[in-house]
Amino acid sequence: MSDDARNRGSEAPARSVLALVGFVAACFVAALVGSEFTAPSIPEWYESLAKPFFTPPSWLFGPVWTALYLAMAFAGWLVWRGGSTSTTALPLALFGGQLVLNALWSVLFFGLRSPGVALVEILVLWAAILATLLLFRRIGREAGWLLAPYLAWVTFAALLNFEIWQLNA
Repeated sequence: MSDDARNRGSEAPARSVLALVGFVAACFVAALVGSEFTAPSIPEWYESLAKPFFTPPSWLFGPVWTALYLAMAFAGWLVWRGGSTSTTALPLALFGGQLVLNALWSVLFFGLRSPGVALVEILVLWAAILATLLLFRRIGREAGWLLAPYLAWVTFAALLNFEIWQLNA
């Protein structure tokens, strides 16, 4: 562990806790932005769409996303703690970028009601998550593994997005 990493976590517990709170806040800001576009569209638009047989019930999305955002936040925090600024700058920048893409998908799919455009965007999001996972894994295996369920869920969401687009085109 580098001196920079030690100073980030083990020698400065208050700073480390604040950083964890910051990562949780960042993830849930993305969630909040997304929900601002999602919630109003569910009863008036999403429920009226033709959906594939494997569509999960609407109540499942909230708990799944909550768990995923917490895992993402913890992964980001582990990377922040586990490397020097020079080794974490790119992975954490990519982490922030994929959070923006995460929120943008809701804007495109639910806000603009454009499953086709959202499908293109979710593929970019998927690639950003994979790149983030691979970079995180270089700094700490646990951080990479914490992003694996997120990548799996977005893979499923991309398939669902594709099928909804096809069924409603």
